Amino acid sequence: MNNSAKVLVVDDEERIRRLIRMYLEREDFLVEEAENGTDGLGLALENDYDLILLDIMMPEMDGIAVCQELRKEKNTPVIMLTAKGEEANRVQGFEVGTDDYIVKPFSPREVVLRVKALLRRTTTSGYNDVNAQTKDLLVFPHLTIDHDAHRVTAEGQEVGLTPKEYELLCYLAKSPDKVFNREQLLKDVWNYEFFGDLRTVDTHVKRLREKLNNVSKEAAKMIVTVWGVGYKFEVDDE
Repeated sequence: MNNSAKVLVVDDEERIRRLIRMYLEREDFLVEEAENGTDGLGLALENDYDLILLDIMMPEMDGIAVCQELRKEKNTPVIMLTAKGEEANRVQGFEVGTDDYIVKPFSPREVVLRVKALLRRTTTSGYNDVNAQTKDLLVFPHLTIDHDAHRVTAEGQEVGLTPKEYELLCYLAKSPDKVFNREQLLKDVWNYEFFGDLRTVDTHVKRLREKLNNVSKEAAKMIVTVWGVGYKFEVDDE
């Protein structure tokens, strides 16, 4: 199988970069490397990668800062590499737009599986897999979600979303008018449970609304805050 997806690995440990590269290239991925956050961000902004594997703890510029700057310009899928026990950093990573994380020490096979799983949920490349979803559409008055193409359009214009923003929108849109609290959204959309800090959900809802609003104010209004509870997707029948 020829995946032909282009992956950037950003980590200050050469051993880890070499290991990840070896396993990904065995699956026919195209792999490029950066040994620090500054170089990684430069490459990520200059090139169109299908996915970025990004270490949190690095010299010059850490992974949180890299992802934060990247999200100002690009929606490239990001998997964060974190050391065991760095839960606070993982929370930060989700807040700035990370799509998934892998805890060190990790199995190289796990990395390959996570990369493939995230790529199946994106359309930044021609990556194909036997488990790809069949054609499926969610159509609303001001918004259309095409699951097969992983494309969102508002008033006929495409809206560029990160994988997590897309998943959040789909999750809400599949159950119109149903209210979801933040804890439930974290568990079901991020597959992650932690106590205390739920800003990850609020941050992504804010970004999602802003991106929809840039194309269609009516589409943005469909993401509704239910004060004291959470969020819902509201469809205006008029």
